[in-house]
Amino acid sequence: MEKLVLTRHAAVARLPRMVDDSPSFTSAPFAGGLEPFTFQRGPAQEEALARLEWLVENAQRCGLVLGDDGLGKSHLLAAAGRRLAGLGAEVALLSLGGLPEGEWLELLLSRLPLHHLSRAEDTTPWQKLEDRLRENTLMERPTALLFDDLDQAPADARLGIARLVAAVEPRFARTLVVATSNPAGSGQIPEAIRQRAAVRIELVAWSVEETASFLAAELGRVGGDPGWFSPEAAATLARFAGGVPRTVIQLARLAVAAAVADSAERIDAALVERVWRELAPDGSVMLAARPLDDVHSAEPSAEPSAAEPLPRVRVVRRLFG
Repeated sequence: MEKLVLTRHAAVARLPRMVDDSPSFTSAPFAGGLEPFTFQRGPAQEEALARLEWLVENAQRCGLVLGDDGLGKSHLLAAAGRRLAGLGAEVALLSLGGLPEGEWLELLLSRLPLHHLSRAEDTTPWQKLEDRLRENTLMERPTALLFDDLDQAPADARLGIARLVAAVEPRFARTLVVATSNPAGSGQIPEAIRQRAAVRIELVAWSVEETASFLAAELGRVGGDPGWFSPEAAATLARFAGGVPRTVIQLARLAVAAAVADSAERIDAALVERVWRELAPDGSVMLAARPLDDVHSAEPSAEPSAAEPLPRVRVVRRLFG
């Protein structure tokens, strides 16, 4: 049998071909994209989407999504955009992280279906945005403006978005602003947005059960065996990944590639640990969050008990009382 790990970098470079060439899959599993069909629709995710739907249906002005890196804020926002568009809203999604000053408004306008004559008008970008919001309001069509990484936005973007949220003019009556932020950066969110957020959604790490459900659903989606990860393997993966969705996906993809290379009939806990030790680049991928057993220790447990799931915490605060 060909040895999988020649070097970490060589092995990781071969993963896409190894997985894609497997006849068991219609496409590569655990690709890690933001496509709506890859969104994990567990109870917590459906609850979060329902809260965002409530904002549109009740003509609310603002909602906040908070979560540490890797917990799925961007994926939730992408799925919410599709869901809100299905409710008749005109949706624009803009990632604010890393944008220079002065560009956010033009980029936002580029994501709205403005008529070419409207785009060519000799007016300011802000006036073009206001005109579009007024037009949608007159047509009784909601406008959902979704902003990812508000805490990393340039100052002019934060101020402009706060203006949208706080404005009382009728032209903004059907405008909803939803923004994501890392809790550590929530101090960068303008007070006007924090005070007017009708819903505050807090994303948390997945439990062992949620991780196992995601693994089975993703394998089934691409034509694989939903039970390929044993319960012990799913529990081990959840603990090494700390329940962080982004890390779960990365480690699962590595485990699948290793299993394909080894022609393994099932992915067990030992294979997950071997992949974690041999293929995680410097171990940094798996240290994004702290699982129950401190993964910073030199010898993490190979088979953590499935009877000790990660703490179960609600994904959002209660909206009423």
